[in-house]
Amino acid sequence: MGFGNLKSDAGLKVLNEFLADRSYIEGFTASQADSVVFAALSGAPKASFPHALRWYNHLKSMDRTALPGVKKALDSYGGGAPAAAAAGGGDADDDFDLFGSDDEEDAEAEKLKQERLAAYAAKKSKKPALIAKSNIILDVKPWDDETDMKELEKCVRSVQCDGLVWGTSKLAPVGYGIQKLVITCVVED
Repeated sequence: MGFGNLKSDAGLKVLNEFLADRSYIEGFTASQADSVVFAALSGAPKASFPHALRWYNHLKSMDRTALPGVKKALDSYGGGAPAAAAAGGGDADDDFDLFGSDDEEDAEAEKLKQERLAAYAAKKSKKPALIAKSNIILDVKPWDDETDMKELEKCVRSVQCDGLVWGTSKLAPVGYGIQKLVITCVVED
């Protein structure tokens, strides 16, 4: 158990791998465990051990005597336990899958998923294509009160193009006896 000799490259490599996904030796804050491992180092790790160097520089900036926790022996800390468990074959509990993912069930689930995707694609291909339409309401205001609004409506409706369908129209009062033409049209996009 432990990191081994932290004055050698082999020990620094184990420490670097241990700190690859951790910020501290134990827990989420610096503790006496970090202080013990820091004291075991002969100096700053080489740049080839970036995680250990990051951790070393971080702890170097702290007052290590005021850190919480209880000091233990150096070999009680470190990544030796997971490596030993992996090498030893692990416990019988390692065979129990908490999430129930069996390869057979995964193959069946994948087959079911493919069938559903194929059914969805077939159903979607049978639907007619959706025609996009825009409903437009135009307010046409006259220049003055003498404008012939019926003639103006004929001129507006004379505009013709593919996908344009004119709808209802009405005259709405604007003010002072002036009326505006409100006309709708539908345009297929």
